[in-house]
Amino acid sequence: MDSVIFDPLVPLPVVWGAVAVAVLFVALALWRRLSGWWLRGLAAAALLAALANPSLQDEDRTPLSDIVIAVVDDSSSQDLSDRGDQSAAALAALEDEVAGMENTELRVVRLGDDPENGGTLLMGALAEAMAEEPRARLAGAVVITDGRLHDVEAAPDLPAPLHALLTGRAEDWDRRLTVTNAPAFGIIDEEITLGLRIEDQGAVPGAVGGQAELQVAIDGGDPQTFDVPVGEDLELPIMLTHGGTNVIQFSVPARDGELTDRNNAAVVQINGVRDRLRVLLVSGEPHPGERVWRNLLKSDSSVDLVHFTILRPPEKQDGVPVSELSLIAFPTRELFLDKIDEFDLIVFDRYKRRGILPSLYLDNIAQYVERGGAVLIAAGPDFASAASISRSPLGEVLPAEPTGRVFEEGFLPEITDLGEKHPVTQGLAPAGPEAEDPGWGRWFRHIQLGQPQGQEVMAGVGGGPLLVLDRVGEGRVALLGSDHAWLWSRGFEGGGPQLELLRRLAHWMMKEPELDEEALTATAEGQTMTITRRTLADEVGDVEITGPDGTVTTLPLEQVAPGRFQARFEGPEIGLYRLAEGDQEAVIALGPSAPKEFEQTVATGETLAPVIGPTEGGIKRIEEGLPDLRRVRAGRPAEGRGWIGITPREAYLTADVTVTPLIAPWLFLLLSALLTVGAWLREGRR
Repeated sequence: MDSVIFDPLVPLPVVWGAVAVAVLFVALALWRRLSGWWLRGLAAAALLAALANPSLQDEDRTPLSDIVIAVVDDSSSQDLSDRGDQSAAALAALEDEVAGMENTELRVVRLGDDPENGGTLLMGALAEAMAEEPRARLAGAVVITDGRLHDVEAAPDLPAPLHALLTGRAEDWDRRLTVTNAPAFGIIDEEITLGLRIEDQGAVPGAVGGQAELQVAIDGGDPQTFDVPVGEDLELPIMLTHGGTNVIQFSVPARDGELTDRNNAAVVQINGVRDRLRVLLVSGEPHPGERVWRNLLKSDSSVDLVHFTILRPPEKQDGVPVSELSLIAFPTRELFLDKIDEFDLIVFDRYKRRGILPSLYLDNIAQYVERGGAVLIAAGPDFASAASISRSPLGEVLPAEPTGRVFEEGFLPEITDLGEKHPVTQGLAPAGPEAEDPGWGRWFRHIQLGQPQGQEVMAGVGGGPLLVLDRVGEGRVALLGSDHAWLWSRGFEGGGPQLELLRRLAHWMMKEPELDEEALTATAEGQTMTITRRTLADEVGDVEITGPDGTVTTLPLEQVAPGRFQARFEGPEIGLYRLAEGDQEAVIALGPSAPKEFEQTVATGETLAPVIGPTEGGIKRIEEGLPDLRRVRAGRPAEGRGWIGITPREAYLTADVTVTPLIAPWLFLLLSALLTVGAWLREGRR
């Protein structure tokens, strides 16, 4: 391509300076009324032309093709009805139209669901596709979608028309259930309120009605059904019955003609916690370790502690009236008879029978354990004496009996083989590098226990039972055969995990789910499920996984630690999964409670209109016919009845440039000299 350009022989500021000087001299000649002023002006122009050096530029250009970008929405909502076929037909027609245009190419980008439940990020995909192409070659863009995008604010600045080909049908309608409010935590046995809403969208048939059946199932149990109104915010009271994860599923039956039932259900997971843990601590003879239990329980803000301490034994004869043995009258009857069931745990710390708690009270404590309570015995020398509480009615629920022998010698507490599997002691690894040197401080008193009936998780002198756990009826009992755990808290000989051990022990007795020795649990990260089976057995069977569609998958569990078996499972779809291994069962929800992709399913162009309008593009429904593709000039409407347009860009690549002066500079100088002489001759005749 040829064009005329100026290629100055001197810097451009010098040229402009020369122009100014020339204009000044010509103006001066005109002011003096010199007859040759116009010849002077022509001479100056010729001189300036010589400096400007007008040249002929010849460019060897290679035309570049126009680019049309097509973004195809392959998100989950595009699988509804026949939208997939509509998208395929629209893309095929667009490919044919572009193929029939000279010097035009089509770039196709496909977009799936956002992995973080962000929905359809259509504008982000378009922006990324534009960033990979030269902006000067972009002639237009077409998105094939149902119009349900979730990043319209990320729309790029397009230099060409943008069009949308909408899938879906005008008669589409759908019903959806959403959870508007769900707390992450809830107090056990207290009512919490969940917010729900059921609404219809699209061309809802008149026969559907304004009522819906709401089904509620907790932890995969039998659902309860309620009749609720459609299109109104609902508040549903729920009671959590156990600690840990409570899985609550809400669903409404699908109706004929609905686009999908994927949004007819929602699953929420709420962690059940206790409001306050009430603990009764009964301390016998004062000793250095008494403060350990009190500090442990008082350090937990969720624990309400009632501490009953016997500071003066009744047999002490010092003349003090019995009515003055206490600053206040301790309510033993209320605590041990009337309100005993209000406590989650009762701790006896070096307590022995002294007549303060009658046998009737101790018998009631044993019944309290049978009904689901928890009792922890921290035994001292008195436990091996004739006044031991093991010789009371409470002894019927204890997991071991004292032999009467007390070892007053240094020993290192050890975790038994069973203790390596039990959640109370599992992972309390010795600090030392060798088994002979566990890195724990020694204890110096061990009450010998005989005939243990429960789980021996720690051993003392000679490998004898030191910590024994047992389940009695609905309750739990623990017996610690030493009162020297406090040495660990003082750091004696390096100390030990005293705080963690006692914390776990107390929480196991209060039936915290994460410390159950037999349990099947699962955690989820995206669609990946990690299944954990805790057990005291050496082996476990395969876990059965029942998916949302009823498909059963059997998966082997591998041992990852003593008493702990795990497996990973990739869920093929979102929803509620049921797990079973032996007599252990669990439920877990994969994916969001309500996928964002199915919040709105009826196709619409309203969301895209603010983005497409400024580009002069159009929104066309595929069901009304596929539009033709035309070329239109920039700035003109790019859509009409039955057609959409793209803007030719006429981009090119310059391969070579040749610059040739139009006239040699010396000819301009010669012409300028002749004109100057002519002006002098003309003015000299006057």
